[in-house]
Amino acid sequence: MKKMNPRSGRDSVALGKFGGLDIYKLISDPVEISKKAALFEDENEGFRNFIQAQDAQMVDDRVASILPKVEEGIDCTACGACCRELMINVTEDEIEHISKVLHQDSRSFKEAHIEQSTSGEVMVMNTIPCHFLADSKCSVYENRFTECREFPHLHKPNLSGRMFGTLMHYGRCPIIYNVIEILKNELNFITEKKD
Repeated sequence: MKKMNPRSGRDSVALGKFGGLDIYKLISDPVEISKKAALFEDENEGFRNFIQAQDAQMVDDRVASILPKVEEGIDCTACGACCRELMINVTEDEIEHISKVLHQDSRSFKEAHIEQSTSGEVMVMNTIPCHFLADSKCSVYENRFTECREFPHLHKPNLSGRMFGTLMHYGRCPIIYNVIEILKNELNFITEKKD
């Protein structure tokens, strides 16, 4: 096995330094990200194992420093994949709130927009894409559901313990893709290439 650093030739890598900070070229095209995700599937499994062996707080701190820079450089409305492709869990309180915002009673809102488990404990939006997606933008953005507000969840602690779920969205979310690629670079992640 030959060890190699796959960062060379990657698009989402440091291009140089400016004021002591690494400058990165971010990839935002969802089609390109999806293709790259397929190519990097095995590598990402290795990276998941690598991350889990690192100090969790160090990983979270590194992500916390990368995330704002990536978020600033990615226009979510140019993508909207999360709204087009993900199932969104909602709570009773959120339903009450959004119903009021939309001038509906909560029962009508549920009938039109919510699928409920037989136990009644789990409620999800009943369509994918989301009812509220219009032109890759959320029509209820200021009042969006908690899961929507918190996606892609990179601000939460213990990324090391959530890598499986995070990597599930690597090929669909430009923010996740770029944060993970930059993190690989900054942690000097090395893959083993079979001869």
